[in-house]
Order: sequence, then C-alpha cells, then structure tokens
Amino acid sequence: MIYLTALLFVKEGKENVFNEYESLVLPIINNYNGKLIYRIRPTQDSFINSEDQLPYEIHFISFETDEDFTNFINDDKRKRFEKLKADSIKSTFITKGEKL
Repeated sequence: MIYLTALLFVKEGKENVFNEYESLVLPIINNYNGKLIYRIRPTQDSFINSEDQLPYEIHFISFETDEDFTNFINDDKRKRFEKLKADSIKSTFITKGEKL
C-alpha cells in the first residue's frame, strides 16, 4: 500500500475550473485500486505556521501498489482533462509514503 499527500495550489480566480477538473478526475482513482481518504479545503485559521503560499486543497490518497498509481497517472480518460488542470493549478506538491 502506498500513500500520497498532495498539496494543490490553484490559480487565483480559477477555483471553478479546478473543481470541474477534480469532479472528472477523482472518480477515476477507484479504477486503479485507489482511495481518496481525505479531501481537505483548509482555511487560513487551519494553519499554525506557514512559510509559503497556503494550498487550496490537500488530498490524502492510497493505492494498492506503485503500478496502480502509475496506471492512474497514465489513464487516457484522465489525460483528456489535462487542459483543465493546466488552466487551474499553479503547482502541486506531492509526498509519497508507505504504511509501516
């Protein structure tokens, strides 16, 4: 089992485009033995300390294997929505770990 934490930084004014992208892409995770465990949209008050821009959303996702994650990333349907991603997401920071 692998776990991914994704911090998503959205371009100002592109929140609706981002939400459309997420509504199309997130269900595809299930096709690859993945689970969206948490989808968090934190507020300014949620942060105790910050040295940089705050993320618009934080996702905590699991996949059974690295191969499942790679297959999700390479999914043709998911790739059809890349324009929405490029239009709305400024940057993404992803960390990967395994359950110990």
